[in-house]
Amino acid sequence: MRIVSLLPSATEIVCALGLGDQLVGVTHECDYPAFVADLPKVTRTLIPHDATSLQIDTLVQERLKEQRALYSLNEEALAALRPDLIVTQTLCNVCAVAEEDVRAAACTLPGRPRVLNLEPQTLAQVIDGLRQVGRAAGIADRAEAAAQTLRSRIAAVADRSARLQSRPRVAILEWIDPPFSCGHWNPELVRLAGGREGLGQEGAPSRRLDWQEVLAWKPEIVIFACCGFSVARTLQDLPLLDAVPGWDALPCVRNQEVYVVDGSAYFSRPGPRLVDSLEILAHALHPQVHPLPAGVPAAVRITH
Repeated sequence: MRIVSLLPSATEIVCALGLGDQLVGVTHECDYPAFVADLPKVTRTLIPHDATSLQIDTLVQERLKEQRALYSLNEEALAALRPDLIVTQTLCNVCAVAEEDVRAAACTLPGRPRVLNLEPQTLAQVIDGLRQVGRAAGIADRAEAAAQTLRSRIAAVADRSARLQSRPRVAILEWIDPPFSCGHWNPELVRLAGGREGLGQEGAPSRRLDWQEVLAWKPEIVIFACCGFSVARTLQDLPLLDAVPGWDALPCVRNQEVYVVDGSAYFSRPGPRLVDSLEILAHALHPQVHPLPAGVPAAVRITH
């Protein structure tokens, strides 16, 4: 089978199922596992590489109003790859090629490849994505085994959290300028990790916040998991917090419980490493209870 992935999380799912050798094309954002960087790219982005967070947000809002995605499909490159299976998504209207564009392109390709749409909004649905891809690729048993391994890791964290005596107030922020709450699976991760998320809602999209909402929640722990941003890129935006009245008075700041994580690789990428995200978060919230597994990066604590 010849597989084309149109989102990084799908690329990771395909590879986690042992189908990496059948992957023939990916997006410009696919970067894990490392070998996929050498595969043909079938998408491009309209976001300038040097855009600020505010400029990116403005561009996103404009495209949403126009109901247009920020990514475009290179149909010529896609046709040259002759895929049998195309994996895409409709969860986010701006961070992937529009589904209708994908299906329209698929109709013009030889053999009419199958288009598999993933649209997870919860952790369970993310895990089910492995099973969906596995069924489409004819390896259902292998996919079920991989899904069960992930479920076991989730259960281990949840079992440890169930014994906790206290749960801190937590805020995962998916953007800084302007601030956005976390959404979909991330509030669920907070609950499983032993915290209370007061700004995001499980299974619901992230939403734009006013800084007063953040201040009113008085989070004891803040995790910056900026969507699509690495740790290094997120750190560039932290000085913006100096202009937020009351930020320095928050419990999380006074107690040095502010963390930065790789939102691109983990928290905003609904693939197998979302379970790594849970383990990263659990360790940050309760390091004495939740050990950090080998090979999983710790959240970066901000101490100034």
